[in-house]
Amino acid sequence: MTPSEPSLTDRPDTDGAGDRRVLDVLDVAVRSMGGSPRQGQTTMAREVAQTLADGTHLLVQAGTGTGKSLGYLVPAMVHAVQAGARVVVSTATLALQRQILTKDAPLAADAVEHVTGTRPEVALLKGWQNYLCRHRLDGGYPPEEDEAALFGVGDAIAQPAAGHGSDASLGEQVVRLREWAARTDTGDRDDLVPGVSQRAWAQVSVSRAECLGQSCPLKSECFPELARAAASRADLVVTNHAMLGVVVAGNPGVLPDHQVLIVDEAHELADRIRSQGTIALSAAAVARTAATARKHASVLVSELESAGQTLQLALAELPDGRLEAPLPTALHDALVLLDGAARQVASDVRDQARALGRDRSSEAAGGLAVARTAVADLVDALDRMTSDSVAQGRDVAWIERPRMGAEPPRLLLAPIEVAGSVAGHLLGGRASVMTSATLALGDSFDPMARSLGLTLAEQPWRGLDVGSPFDYPRQGILYVAAHLPRPGAGISEAALDEMLALVEASEGGMLGLFSSRRAAQEAAEVLRGATDLPVYAQGDDQLPTLVRAFAEDEAACLVGTLSLWQGVDVPGRTCRLVVIDRIPFPRPDDPVAQARTDAVVASGGNGFMSVSATHAALLLAQGAGRLIRRSQDRGVVAVLDSRLRTARYGGFLTRSMPALWPTTKPDVVRAALRRLAVRTDAPGEE
Repeated sequence: MTPSEPSLTDRPDTDGAGDRRVLDVLDVAVRSMGGSPRQGQTTMAREVAQTLADGTHLLVQAGTGTGKSLGYLVPAMVHAVQAGARVVVSTATLALQRQILTKDAPLAADAVEHVTGTRPEVALLKGWQNYLCRHRLDGGYPPEEDEAALFGVGDAIAQPAAGHGSDASLGEQVVRLREWAARTDTGDRDDLVPGVSQRAWAQVSVSRAECLGQSCPLKSECFPELARAAASRADLVVTNHAMLGVVVAGNPGVLPDHQVLIVDEAHELADRIRSQGTIALSAAAVARTAATARKHASVLVSELESAGQTLQLALAELPDGRLEAPLPTALHDALVLLDGAARQVASDVRDQARALGRDRSSEAAGGLAVARTAVADLVDALDRMTSDSVAQGRDVAWIERPRMGAEPPRLLLAPIEVAGSVAGHLLGGRASVMTSATLALGDSFDPMARSLGLTLAEQPWRGLDVGSPFDYPRQGILYVAAHLPRPGAGISEAALDEMLALVEASEGGMLGLFSSRRAAQEAAEVLRGATDLPVYAQGDDQLPTLVRAFAEDEAACLVGTLSLWQGVDVPGRTCRLVVIDRIPFPRPDDPVAQARTDAVVASGGNGFMSVSATHAALLLAQGAGRLIRRSQDRGVVAVLDSRLRTARYGGFLTRSMPALWPTTKPDVVRAALRRLAVRTDAPGEE
C-alpha cells in the first residue's frame, strides 16, 4: 500500500502473540472499570500495535465513546516494555494531558503490569514556564516587567492561563504561591488548586532561555530539570501540542529521545504548531525590550529606542491586513534599522555578562538572563522578518491593530504550511499514531493526512475509522434550515427567529455555536427578551463556570463562539439542541487562510476546498459532535445556513459531520424537540 492510498477498513487480524497480549491487557484494563472492551476500541488497539511493530504511520478516527485513550495507551505501553522503545503521547490541552496522567495512564499501567509482570514508567513533561522556579521565588530574578510574551503569540493561543479567575490581589496570590512552594513535590502549576493569575505566576517562573542552568545555586531543586530527568527514564512521556510546536521550531532537545509518537486530538495539531510559529512585533514590544536591557544589563539602548519609533511610524502608515512580498520599502528599511540596533544591544549585553563574570550577585545574574533573553527574542524575530521567507512563500505577513488597550499596530508573521516541518521534525525515523473523533473529512483521510505531513513522510501511512458506539441516525436529527436566505453580514432576523422557535419548542437545553461574538450576543439578547429561560453568554464569566451552570440546568441555554465549538462535554438532557448559525468558513480577511489558498491555487489545486471548506468541515464536525456524548443522548443539530443543503460543497461538509438523520422540515424538528422537552423520569412515569 502506498502512502497515497489509505484504507478505511480493518486489516486482517494476524492473531499473533503480540496481538493477543495487547488484547489481554485491554480486557484487564476495561474490566477493572466494570466494563468490557468495545469493538472499535479492540480494533484500534490491535491496529495501533501493528503500526508500532511495522514502524509506519496510522490515522485513527475514533468516535466519541470509543474509549480511544485506552485504545492507544495499552498497545503503546506493551510496546514500550517489550521493545524498550520510548513513547511520547501528546494532547491538545494541559487539561487532557492531566486526565491521561492521573486517570487513563495509571489504569493502563496496572493492566500491563498484571499481564506482563512489568510496570511501565510514566512521566509528565510541560514547557519550562509551567513549573515553579525556586531561584526566582528566593529573589534570584528581578521583578517581572511585563507578563505578556513580547514577540511570540503561540503560547498565549495554545495554552490558556490556568486559574486566572482568582479574585485575590496579586500580593495575596504570591503569598499563597510561596506557601505552596514549601510543600509541592512537582512545582507544576496545575497542582496548585485553586489557581492564580498569569501575572502572579510570572512572579515565580522563568523561561528556558532565562534559566541560569548549571550556574543556578538551586539547580539540584529545579522542578523543570527534575521533570526532564524523570521523562528521560520513563517508558511513556505525556506532553502537549505546544511542546511539539517547540520541537518543530527547531528545538528537538525539549523532548527525550523516543521511537513512537502518539498524537491525541490530532485535528488540532497543525493549527497549534502554526500558532506556536507565529511571531509579533510592535513598537511597544521594542520599548519594553530596551527598558529591560537598560535596567538589568546597564547598556545603552538609545539607538534601539529610536529604531522602535521608526518602526511605529512605518506601521502607522499601513492599513490592517495582509502584506504582499516584497514588504513595503519603509517597513523593510525600519526592520533592517531595528535589526542592526538590536544586534548591537545583544552584543553589549553579552560583553556586560562576560565583564561581570562570576563576581555578579545572584540577582544580577538573573537580571542579565532576563535581558539576554528579551534581546535574543527580538533578534530572532527580526531575523525572520528581514529574511526572504515571505517572498519565498514560507511565511505570510500582516498588520494588525489590537482592538483592546492602547497597543500600537503590530506586524505579524506566520508559517503558511507546517506539513513539511511536521514530517521532518516529528515523523522522521519513528512510528506515529494520530487519533481524533474527527479526521475523515468528506469521507476521506487525505485532507487531514496532508495537513499533518503524513503524505510527505518517508514511511507509509494508512487511515482507519473504528466507528462509534452511538447510533447517530436514531439518536439525533440534523436539521438544515434550507428555507432561510443565504447568510450575509452578521446574523439575520430570520435566523434569530428560527433559533427562537427551536428553543421555545425544546424549552431550553440549547448550546448555540456562533460564528462571531456579535452574533452570539444578539442571540443572547433575543432569548433573554422573549423567554424566561436562563441564558448564559460567553464573556459573562469564565468559560468553565458558564459550562458548569449550563450543565446543571435542563432549561438553560449557552451561547458563544469558537471556544465552545470544541471541548465542551455536556452529556444528557441538558444539551438536546445544538444551533449553528452559519457554515464556519475562515474570515475572508484572514491573512493565513488567504495565503494558504493562494499557495494551493498556485500548485494547481482547489484553494477553496483545500482550505476554507476543509476548515469549515472540521469545525462543523466538532460542533455537531457536542450533541451526542453517550448512548442515552437524544437531540437535534440545527444549522441555520441554507448553503449546507443548496451549495455544491454542502455534501462534502455534511459527510464530515456525524451521520444524524437529515431533514429540512421545520415542523418535524419542532415536534421532535417538544417531545424531547418532556421529562421521561418525572414523578409517576416509568
